[in-house]
Order: sequence, then C-alpha cells, then structure tokens
Amino acid sequence: MTTMKRILLLTACLLMALAIQAQRTNNPMRKLQLAEFAISRLYVDTVNEDRLVENAIIGMLEQLDPHSTYSNPEEVKAMNEPLQGGFEGIGIQFQMIEDTLLVIQPVSGGPSEKAGILAGDRITQVNDTAIAGVKMSTEDIMKRLRGPKDSKVRLGVVRRGVDQLLNFTVKRDQIPIHSLDAAYIIAPHTGYIRINRFGATTQEEFAEALARLQTTGMQDLILDLQGNGGGYLNAAIDIANEFLGQKELIVYTEGRSAKRSDFSAKGNGSLRQGRLVVLVDEYSASASEIVTGAVQDWDRGVVVGRRTFGKGLVQRPIDLPDGSMIRLTIARYYTPAGRCIQKPYSGEGEDMQEQYARDLLDRFNHGELMHADSIHFPDSLKYRTKRLGRTVYGGGGIMPDFFVPIDTTRYTDYHRNIVAKGVVIRSTTGYIERHREELKRTYKDFERFNKKFEIDEAFMADVRALADKEGVKFDEAQYNRSLPLIKTQLKALIARDLWDMSEYYQVMNTTNESVLQALRVLEEGAYEQVINR
Repeated sequence: MTTMKRILLLTACLLMALAIQAQRTNNPMRKLQLAEFAISRLYVDTVNEDRLVENAIIGMLEQLDPHSTYSNPEEVKAMNEPLQGGFEGIGIQFQMIEDTLLVIQPVSGGPSEKAGILAGDRITQVNDTAIAGVKMSTEDIMKRLRGPKDSKVRLGVVRRGVDQLLNFTVKRDQIPIHSLDAAYIIAPHTGYIRINRFGATTQEEFAEALARLQTTGMQDLILDLQGNGGGYLNAAIDIANEFLGQKELIVYTEGRSAKRSDFSAKGNGSLRQGRLVVLVDEYSASASEIVTGAVQDWDRGVVVGRRTFGKGLVQRPIDLPDGSMIRLTIARYYTPAGRCIQKPYSGEGEDMQEQYARDLLDRFNHGELMHADSIHFPDSLKYRTKRLGRTVYGGGGIMPDFFVPIDTTRYTDYHRNIVAKGVVIRSTTGYIERHREELKRTYKDFERFNKKFEIDEAFMADVRALADKEGVKFDEAQYNRSLPLIKTQLKALIARDLWDMSEYYQVMNTTNESVLQALRVLEEGAYEQVINR
C-alpha cells in the first residue's frame, strides 16, 4: 500500500470515528470540528485554515446581534489605542494636502515640538523615503511616523521662506490622546465641557477641567456628549459619579448568564450641586447614554438635543491566542429607572446588520430628527424618574427633555461638496500658511481674535476659486444659504490652528443649535420648570 493510500485511509477512518462520536453525543462543537478537519485534510485545493476559522467565527457572531464582533490582531491594536489614551509616535496634528503632509500643529511638549518642527511645515521625507507626491496612503505614512518609544526617525521638512530641505531627527515618545475637546466658560457662571470619547484618561481630564472652571466662578455646567460614541464603562461611571449622591444607582447590567450587577455613585463628586445640562444627538451612544440616563433618571439635570443612538449591549472581550479578539454580548444596560438603553433589532446575519445600520436613515425619513411629535411611545415604554416621578421613555436610546431639530436650512449640496472635496480645510491651511505671522502679531490672544477677526470677501473669493478648480458647480442661492456656516467653519479652523480644539469649539458653538438651546434653558427659567428644586 502506498504512503498516499495509507494517509487517505487513516484520514477516512478518523473522520468516520469523529462522525460516529458526533452522532452519539449530538455535540455542535464536535460537528464543527469534524467539518473543519474534513475541509483541511480532504478539500481538492489548499485552504487557508486561519481564514477558514476566522470566517466561521464571523459567521456565528453575525447570527447573534449587531455588536458581537470579531477583530483580527491589527484591528484590536488600532481599536484599543484611542481608549487607552495614547500611542507612540512623533506627536503632530497634520492634514494631507495634495499628497503632502502638512503639520497643523505639533503636540505641546511632544517630540516634534522639542525637535523644532513648526506649524506649517511640510514633511516630505521619512527616513530618506519620499512620502510627498508619491500617492502614499495616509495609513502607510502613519506607520512610518509611529514606532516604539525612544526609537528615532529622520524627517525631511520643507519650510516656507527657507530654500533648502531641513533635516530633523525626532525621538519618538508616548503621545497622549485626549478625551476632552473643549472646556471653557460659555456664559457668566456657566461652564462648557465637551467629551469626545470615554477612555482611560477621561475622568482625570474631566476632573482637572472641572476644577479649573470652578476656580473661575463656574456654578452650572453644559456637558456636551454630541457625537460621543461611548467607550469604557468605568469611565462613564466615574463621570456620572461627579454629579450624583452617595449610593445613587448609575446603571445596572443583566443577561441570561450574567446576573444583575449594580453600579452606584460614591457621593464624592465635584459637581453634586448647580444646574446641569447634557447635550446629546443621534450619534451619542453606549457610555454617553449611561451618563445621560443616570442624570435624567435622578432628576439631576436636563437633557437637550435628539434621541440617542440606543446602544445598550454589554460586550465581554475574549482574547484569542493569536492576539485577535471576540467581543461577545453578555448583558444589557439599564438606567436607574429600569429603561433598557438598547434599541430593538431583529433578523439574522446581513439582514439584521443592514436593518440596524439603516436605523438613523429611517429616523430621518420618518421625520424624527426634525419634529418631536414624529416620535411616538406606547404606554408600556413609560417610566418614572427616581426623585420627581417625571415621565421618561424607554424603547431604546435616551429621549431628551428639550428637543432640538436637526438644522437642514444651512446645509446645502454646495456646502457638502466643498467640504467633501477638501476645499474648506485647504483654503484654511493655505490662508494660515500665508498669514501666520501677521495673525500672531495682530491677535495676541484668542479673546481678541474671536471678537475682531472676520472672514472677508477676498478669503471667500479664494474658497470659490478652489471650489471651481475642484469641479464644484457654483450655485448662488445655495452659497448664500450656507455662507454663515462656511464662514464660521473657516474661522473655527483658523482658531484651532493658532490655539487648540477648545478655541475651535468656542467658535463653532456660536452656531450650534443644541448649545444655544441649552443656554436658553438656563437663562429663561425652563430648567427650573423641569427640575423643581
């Protein structure tokens, strides 16, 4: 008997034994093992077993719910970096402009700033390899710039006003990723803090910002969670603890195998007094909804904006031997009043995923994002708040106390196209590159800039010219409708370049309807009508 025949005979015998055992035990796992074994040993062509197993795992998870997922090792690393609060690299904010990396701003105190890299510099070489004008992807450029702490990278830099290429050696370091976009006094005795994600450093950043604002006389707070997609549960609990009293329930989780777990406030928060307004929208999810639901259910503050996304499924990360990960849903989040945060989902596989992904579009088409009376809740979804007994609603997401419709009047096709084509950002970077020194001389601080600087007609002529060059057809009516918004965006981007993100939001918030509504709620007595203290 030849060697090949022996192998085939042994394989057939083993498969038969496994099949008999699987029939006897009726074990789904043995059935899966048998199928994988048969394919890997007998299939006509060579198969990639790793990919085969990955696809099987993905297929199983797709039958469960929209948030049980599989991530390969590279995806796990990329997913964890923003939440862990940092990565290792050279420390710059940058923008790709016509295949060239333009430094928007070096991170304060970071490696690039220490090496002498300036805002407006163009990095054209990394370790003697050209990255400008070679159609290199942003991801590939990022890989070349990032690296282990204390490793060195050589950069070739083109600087405005300097004829020759400048060479810098930058020693990589840990670069912080901040959770807070902005923290400032927005009105007398009223602070504004915007959190973009709930990560490992969120509570520390928040406490520092809160203390700083309180030293300037802040009594009330507008907490902006618009667009915040969530993050770590512990970070959400820490933030909610800043507002709630001792032993007040923040959130609880419960599932088929996971017994109920309660998470309560310690009562040592720094803002247990004073008025509180939480801003949310249809992209506020998960950890954002936990904080918002706790504030609303305890009548600690009011919620302004639009119904939140409705992600209330608890995922447990299960690490696999090769560095990949399964995030498996094991429970649901419930607010203190008993509301399930998770919105409904149905179906299986691609149908479920497609329906789930279409939810926000369906909300828009049904008019929910424009009209509060388009949202209907059955009596079975009514709940009572813990202190005042106010009516709040379940059924997925958190419904605000004060509804703010999405603003469709200023957003036109012309505006969307010039943003999509990069016209707005490129016009700004070009303007700053030409006028940086003049701007710094004229506006010594942001307060003066915010009061005095205006986008003039010459600037807008450059915007229109670049839009024409990019093939965006000019529409005068749409241009005039969007003009105030375009000017605000341009001014905000200049402020971000000259100062930081906090100044960017100080400009943008002058046109943010939810922010303006929050100020009206505090100033015109509407807050007290809801929260009877």
